[in-house]
Amino acid sequence: MKPDRRSLLKGFAAAAGAATLAPVAAEAREQRKASPDAIAMLYDSTLCIGCKACVVACKDANDMPADTRGYGSGLYDAPEGLNETTRNIIQVWRDEEEYAFVKKQCMHCVDPACVSACMLQALQKNEKTGVVTWAEDRCVGCRYCQVACPFGVPQFEFASLNPKIVKCEFCEHRFAEGKGPACVEVCPREAVIFGQRDDLLNVARRRLLDHPDKYEGKIYGEHDLGGTQVLYLSPVPFANLGFRFESEEAVPQAQQTVQEAVYRGFIAPVALYAALGVVMIRNRRAAAQEPEDDDPVRDRKSRKNRRER
Repeated sequence: MKPDRRSLLKGFAAAAGAATLAPVAAEAREQRKASPDAIAMLYDSTLCIGCKACVVACKDANDMPADTRGYGSGLYDAPEGLNETTRNIIQVWRDEEEYAFVKKQCMHCVDPACVSACMLQALQKNEKTGVVTWAEDRCVGCRYCQVACPFGVPQFEFASLNPKIVKCEFCEHRFAEGKGPACVEVCPREAVIFGQRDDLLNVARRRLLDHPDKYEGKIYGEHDLGGTQVLYLSPVPFANLGFRFESEEAVPQAQQTVQEAVYRGFIAPVALYAALGVVMIRNRRAAAQEPEDDDPVRDRKSRKNRRER
């Protein structure tokens, strides 16, 4: 027996729902690896004296205004954290017995969540150096990068009519002059050094071997969240300094694997549109088949009006 239209529509709707709910095998996304030429910083908290010369040098090199909001007099540049005028900050952790400084700026992740989240590629990772930069002419101000970054790095100029995303870019504009990041250049204790990532990892490993009692037994950023190009040595647990992520899986790795399962082949969106189409057709048919009013007088008037037309 040939199926009627209603049966076909019901079958189509059921198929659409099944396609939406059916499990799809997700293909694992290949995690980025650091380029052999990747550059990096190594920050050794045991050498930092908290002078904040790096904060001042960063602002000078990048033409950033002072942040005087913490003082009514407006005399002091004293940012409390990364913000729209501050790309690099020194903070301190302390308890009753000890303390440790920490330098915060963009981590230039090997597999950055901000780059993965940016729809228009306003944030890009240099394939050779690994520096993560922001392109003003591509940014639409969606701030997805702020939500995606596990380190809370990208900052937005909320007070500006033409707002920008503000973050450390390793002073990339100085590379052509043969210079590195300004913060590294001015550090009086060489608490932060700059070079090839592989070389800095070797320096850090040597320090851990030579002074095992001085440091926590790991290099933060070597593998954490897929690896970063700002590396840390610390005398206290890294969680005390605000680094609470120990997974070796990069954020985009988990994020895009899930997306692949949901949107693979556009099955879910197509099924959704198909289901909506079925609902629209059903509603139109229902409206067309509404029973007419039983009032015989109104029926006669309706038929007369149709004849007169």
